[in-house]
Amino acid sequence: IGVDIDEAKVALLKQGKSPIFEPGLEELIQSGLKSGLLSFTTKLEDAIPGTRIIFSAVATPPGENHAADLRAVFAVTEAVAKAATQDIVFVNKSTVPVGTGKKCADRIAAVLKDRGVALKIPVVSNPEFLREGMAVGDTLMPDRIVVGMNGDDWAKELIEELYRPITRVGKPMVWMNRESAEIVKYASNSFLATKISFINMLTELAEITGANIRDIAKGMGLDDRIGSRFLHAGIGYGGSCFPKDVKALLATAKEYGLDFSIISATDQINTRARQRFLEKVLKVIPAKSTVGVWGLAFKPKTDDMREAPSIDVITALINAGHTVKAFDPAAMETAKKVLPLSTQWMETPMSAANGADVLLVLTEWDAFRGVDLHELANTMKGKDLFDGRNIYDPKDVTTAGLIYHGIGL
Repeated sequence: IGVDIDEAKVALLKQGKSPIFEPGLEELIQSGLKSGLLSFTTKLEDAIPGTRIIFSAVATPPGENHAADLRAVFAVTEAVAKAATQDIVFVNKSTVPVGTGKKCADRIAAVLKDRGVALKIPVVSNPEFLREGMAVGDTLMPDRIVVGMNGDDWAKELIEELYRPITRVGKPMVWMNRESAEIVKYASNSFLATKISFINMLTELAEITGANIRDIAKGMGLDDRIGSRFLHAGIGYGGSCFPKDVKALLATAKEYGLDFSIISATDQINTRARQRFLEKVLKVIPAKSTVGVWGLAFKPKTDDMREAPSIDVITALINAGHTVKAFDPAAMETAKKVLPLSTQWMETPMSAANGADVLLVLTEWDAFRGVDLHELANTMKGKDLFDGRNIYDPKDVTTAGLIYHGIGL
């Protein structure tokens, strides 16, 4: 039973429609509705009777000084404690700072005491590790299932039963205390963000010395201790997790008086990656240029515009007096809510490039990889192609008659 206070979202879900762009999700929703195993409501009290496990999966956006805003987490926690009519396992699926589980447990105990009832509602930490664009597969076939709890065999048995279809095919369930599980999510995202910033840091050295960042990344990534994933140079990370979680971990470190200078540098280098790319573009293009932009979402296979590099780049270009013609396969409607009103919205990649003095590739959609570069050269007015994700071979671009500008190449 899915519960949300957003009536419009629930109405959409009841029709079998997904409120977000996520490959495979809408088919799952429709299948669940058809089988009768899935339903949606705006009333928590309707979902409580007979329920043994409740997952809290609310947003934890950045709050004051970038610390996670836990108001929604605590609101759900107290609402469950007030509505509970039987023993229930309360699972925090949201990304929350260490110590949140204890605070939830304390709030539940206070509510139950006020109600004068003796119910068991243990609090479990079970962070998600979903990648946008691949969330369905990551849910059904995860790398691992992390579960943090501080005692209660009954809750452990229920969680084991719930995840048995996944663990029986060999996917590991990793048990730890609640505090460790809460840190795992922030640590994982911050480490991956650090790999991205590390390779982006090296792009400046590569460009100054004539090295090739692709070769550097390949030489590093073939070391099993390092691995090739997330060693892709570009204009930096975005989205709902990496920027937020990096800053939230820094806020937690500050709260405990710890020096997390590596994570601080990760954040600074990410900001610098966007600035460097923009500086390169502004240095080349003439005044009042028409700029074609391919890709708006922070990554492919999603319509998520949160912390997308395209926001900073397009806003700066328009503020500098340039005209922007933009296209994205999935994020156009979402982008219209956050990009400048003067942004021109195009229906195809080539229409965005048509008559452009310069073309920027900001998201590595597969649709952009296979374009006819000769057709692109004939479509554009200018010749400069700025590849913010290094998806093209420079030789192919120059052979087509365009001038290639990559990252660290």
